[in-house]
Amino acid sequence: MNINRIDLNLLVYLDVLLRERNVTKAANHLGLSQPAMSNGLRRLRDLFEDPLLVRTSEGMTPTERALVLQPVIRDVLANVERAVQPQSDFDPSASDRVYRIMASDYAEAVLFPNVLTRLRREAPGVTLDIMTPSDVSFLDVEQGKVDMVINRFDSMPQSFHQTTLWKDSFSCMLSQENPIKDRFSLETYLQAQHVWVSKTGMGVGVGVNPRDVQRLGWVDEALAKQGKKRRISVFTRHYQAAMLLAEQKDLIVTIPSKAAKLHASNVRVVIAEPPFEIPQFELKMAWSPLLQNNAAHQWMRRLIVDVAHSS
Repeated sequence: MNINRIDLNLLVYLDVLLRERNVTKAANHLGLSQPAMSNGLRRLRDLFEDPLLVRTSEGMTPTERALVLQPVIRDVLANVERAVQPQSDFDPSASDRVYRIMASDYAEAVLFPNVLTRLRREAPGVTLDIMTPSDVSFLDVEQGKVDMVINRFDSMPQSFHQTTLWKDSFSCMLSQENPIKDRFSLETYLQAQHVWVSKTGMGVGVGVNPRDVQRLGWVDEALAKQGKKRRISVFTRHYQAAMLLAEQKDLIVTIPSKAAKLHASNVRVVIAEPPFEIPQFELKMAWSPLLQNNAAHQWMRRLIVDVAHSS
């Protein structure tokens, strides 16, 4: 392919088309007419000698060649954006930037109080817009509409940059009045009623199937490996609510240890080691390659990593 044939605008068109998988939506995103976008798609097909997007019963579906091109085009455009951005130092003390951060309830409760303490001292004009996993899609992150996502992830797009903020274990919380607190064992754990709490996925959540162990998470998968199953009475997506429910005398809450420690001074509950082994998990922070070299973004990432590593 002759490099002189490549129009950078066409690469922008292709990037948006592969994200939206819809000519009309891509045209609206770029402020073009639909005929102009259709013409752009035709030129792209000629350029790459491939249909790139094929209409199927599920809408416009990318070809194998298009899927290979997508991360390459994303990297090319990110490099171009970095090259043309004016180089300037970021002054956090004078900034009034709004950072939009998706964080799980667990991360918000454990990490962000210390992050806010640092921000008030170093960047008092900065605002945080903390969003829940159900508010955000990976596409929002990829397009830079959300600065970063902080959560436990089973998977994420390969194009994302990411770092591990910390590893955490699990603890059990139960009431001081719970009759099993002084004879806490796997047997009494399994006989008790439990609160399930989790929301690791992104996008709008759906109801839980109590019989689908593979989707219930680390705790129930660890029990299943021993051929055991706990009795779950309450399903919630909010760690703070789960920790309050631990005060009920007949409920046990099994949650990440850093979250449980937030209630270490609560005289109405006790915190105990789980009576079986649960693997540790990683809390990760991820962001779009479009923001990788943004000075303001780099500063915030460094601050969050520093706070997390000192927690």
